[in-house]
Amino acid sequence: MSQLRRDPITGRWIIVNYEKIVEPEEFSFAKVAKSESIEKCPFCYGNENLTPPEIVAHRKTGDANSPGWTIRVVPNKYPALGALGELRKAGFGIFDRMNGIGAHEVIIDIPEHSKDIADISDGQAEEVIWSYLGRSTDLRKDPRFKYILIFRNYGKSAGASLEHPHSQLIALPIVPKRVNEELQSSLEYFNYKDRCVFCDMLSQEMNDKERIVEENDFFICFAPYVSRFPYEMWIMPKNHESHFVSLQKDEVFPLATILRNSMKKLKKLLNDPPYNYIIHTSPINGHEKEYYHWHIEIMPKLVNVAGFEWGSGFYVNPIPPEVAAKNLVGVK
Repeated sequence: MSQLRRDPITGRWIIVNYEKIVEPEEFSFAKVAKSESIEKCPFCYGNENLTPPEIVAHRKTGDANSPGWTIRVVPNKYPALGALGELRKAGFGIFDRMNGIGAHEVIIDIPEHSKDIADISDGQAEEVIWSYLGRSTDLRKDPRFKYILIFRNYGKSAGASLEHPHSQLIALPIVPKRVNEELQSSLEYFNYKDRCVFCDMLSQEMNDKERIVEENDFFICFAPYVSRFPYEMWIMPKNHESHFVSLQKDEVFPLATILRNSMKKLKKLLNDPPYNYIIHTSPINGHEKEYYHWHIEIMPKLVNVAGFEWGSGFYVNPIPPEVAAKNLVGVK
């Protein structure tokens, strides 16, 4: 029989299918392209002239906008939001509007065209986290921004427009609706119980031990009890931290390794699936919420969201998270 489970953070219900558990090899998805052609790839060595001038780069050798980098950050060529101008908030009948002010950056965090997070060294993974922290810290200085969203789309079906793996950062003048939902629910839980809902979730996962995928002294990766998608994983700091940028120096490497190891398990088990991962963190510039708990959500694209999901707001997950975690833990 299927089982309904309710998310204590958002109040969303999901359906976990226990009737017929899908085996990892049964999922069908468009394979991530692995062409070795780098002649026209704007993110590859030697093609730095094909991107806008870099904002910042981690370099071993070379001058700006030339080879020799390990990580390179450039403005998005087709940004969702632009950095120049004023917000100019205004009403338009019953609607509200403002200028599309923000920042949209591409973090080219792996020089090799055909590698992803799962394939790189722990040292390179650490550089990826430092690049996220560096850009977040810098953009927080702009008082127009209220939220910084860092995410990674891998594979065409996950929204990646270019084959070369990369991350993106968008600084927003508003707090996104999805984040506001989590913030409001977190506040209600805190007001009722005087505790963080994420900390309580973390405590239960560590006690149950059924859904833990990877763990170290500072972080835990688990398949959430209310997983919306098959093989969904969350990475969360064990200590309560509301802001991603509050990450301490000695926490950067452990975060990098647990992210890399978790993605490696996912890639090996499911034969390199498309995915999205997103860093959920507190808003910024006076909108900080200390009762929130930052985390990374990893969502493989293995099933389609169709009419029932859109119409009801329910998600149907064909893999119980307990089974997903067990399968992932078994990957060596």
